[in-house]
Amino acid sequence: MKKVFQIILTTTMVLLNAQNSANRFFYEMTYKPNKDSAKLEKEMMVLDIDQDKSFYQSYENIQIDSITNVIIKEASNTGFPDFKRMGNRRAQFTHQIIKNYPIREVLYKDRIAVDYYSYRENPELVWKISDEKQKIGAYNAQKATADFGGRKWIAWFTTEIPFPDGPYKFYGLPGLIVKIGDHAGNYSWELKGNRKIDRLAEASSVEGLLSRSGLSVSKEITKEKFTQKYEEYKKDPFAGMRQMLGQYNLSKEVSMSKEMRDAEKQMKESLTKNNNSIELLAKKR
Repeated sequence: MKKVFQIILTTTMVLLNAQNSANRFFYEMTYKPNKDSAKLEKEMMVLDIDQDKSFYQSYENIQIDSITNVIIKEASNTGFPDFKRMGNRRAQFTHQIIKNYPIREVLYKDRIAVDYYSYRENPELVWKISDEKQKIGAYNAQKATADFGGRKWIAWFTTEIPFPDGPYKFYGLPGLIVKIGDHAGNYSWELKGNRKIDRLAEASSVEGLLSRSGLSVSKEITKEKFTQKYEEYKKDPFAGMRQMLGQYNLSKEVSMSKEMRDAEKQMKESLTKNNNSIELLAKKR
């Protein structure tokens, strides 16, 4: 099996270097945000791949970042960025996942309140490849299964696209994953298309702006620490905001405003409703 993966990886690198560009794969993600409801929602995610790495995120993230970059550039003339032009655009999934080739680990990055945190992990995906095959979209695919994040996953990969990669943290099969979902129907991804792009969309204009202004930090921590911070955030989503405002002696005035109270209420309601994460927390013994 190691020889097969090495051949695939070598072929992939040759193809990518010859093309001198990146490949963008569009995955339609279908998910159940609330574990107590049967309602399903969708979001378009993308997996960008070049000769060195892959980069996974919401397509809405890329579009928002592109608009933000234009606004910031225009602000060099006007003196102040007009973020009202963004409207109410937001991605439901703000995390980004980077896999460096050859893949030995994944780097997971997300925003908690106004700060950006990342952690590294090896998902230790042990795939069981089946002889079962079927057509998924335009590709001949083969079935594989694995346990990960407290869920059982069924994947379909194709050797017609020789990248041992896939959406989210999934990787390690002898071909690109074109479809994957958990057996209970909480989350699934299906490849809907692909195209060439000039380069991976890694940069975040929003993150850069907040960092340069001193309003946020970017820090790499452990997965355990990240999970702890996110659980604390869900309990009090505006704690970081109040701390930041306190530095400017504005926390009391702003916290008393109706707008602040309404925003905090809406955030708590949203976090309560979106209670069905991709990975389930391990039960404490």
